[in-house]
Amino acid sequence: MKTILVTGSMGQIGSELVPRLRRIYGEDHVIATDIRPPDKEQGPYVQLDVTDRRAFYDTAKRYGADSILHLAALLSARAERDPLLAWEINMGGLLNALETARELNAQLFTPSSIGVFGPDAPKDRTPQVTVQRPVTMYGVNKVAGELLCQYYFLKYGVDTRGLRFPGLISHTAPPGGGTTDYAVDIYFAAARHGGYESYIAAGTFMDFMYMPDAVEAVIQLMEADPSGLVHRNAYNVTAMSADPEMLAAEIRKHIPDFRLHYRVDPLKQRIAESWPDSLDTTAAENEWGFRPRFTLEKMTEEMLAFAGGRNPPEDGPRGNSP
Repeated sequence: MKTILVTGSMGQIGSELVPRLRRIYGEDHVIATDIRPPDKEQGPYVQLDVTDRRAFYDTAKRYGADSILHLAALLSARAERDPLLAWEINMGGLLNALETARELNAQLFTPSSIGVFGPDAPKDRTPQVTVQRPVTMYGVNKVAGELLCQYYFLKYGVDTRGLRFPGLISHTAPPGGGTTDYAVDIYFAAARHGGYESYIAAGTFMDFMYMPDAVEAVIQLMEADPSGLVHRNAYNVTAMSADPEMLAAEIRKHIPDFRLHYRVDPLKQRIAESWPDSLDTTAAENEWGFRPRFTLEKMTEEMLAFAGGRNPPEDGPRGNSP
């Protein structure tokens, strides 16, 4: 990657990925875009609606982008509440990204999700290749996106790459309407209020990953030798599987009086129950060396430090080496 265009740069992933990319490749070589005006001073930035194909292409061409990291999307719970808008943004935006990459001969990364697996897929150590029958619009979008990226690779030779992310936990940007957002909220509520009311039921296991690991996985995949990439558009990646009680138990190691209550959201609970409990990441490990650094214990320690306004501990893995 030399000049990188990032869509959805102010979202949960982009907020941490863009600064990391700029530290590696240089500020002027990373063009951040989002549909909103920038909320702070930063490097090169363009306000961009990804559903506008001409504007998408013109922006990438103007900056000479040879890599496009297409992050703009409507997430699971929001997509379920407005499925037509989700299709327009998630599929229309991706198609515009693919066409731009094809015309400019650029690499393209776009994230997929555990949402591609419906209730018929194996729940434990869900395989890299298995049945995909999602029951949400978000999941349908992501399955279609994986297939569309594979089509552009096979038909046009576009260097498309992608990761099936689990729930991503970050202290930098607020959650964006995903089913797994409770695993971010719980840390801030713990640090600031000493308790949390979960909309996901006890015993509901989902996979999670701390954002520094997710950011490094994107960069590592994009820099990987293409000759070794077999499942290039849909690698399972994860770091841990947990339910609300496990997160609470780790939090209580730091805040012994932490209180966890439940008010289950039927929509989000239904979505969560359709997803895997854990993923098999063997393909990512073997094909490009994927290895997460953060455990639940280390992630909890950092998240509570940031949520409480403190600097995180300096010892242990930081997840920020190239």
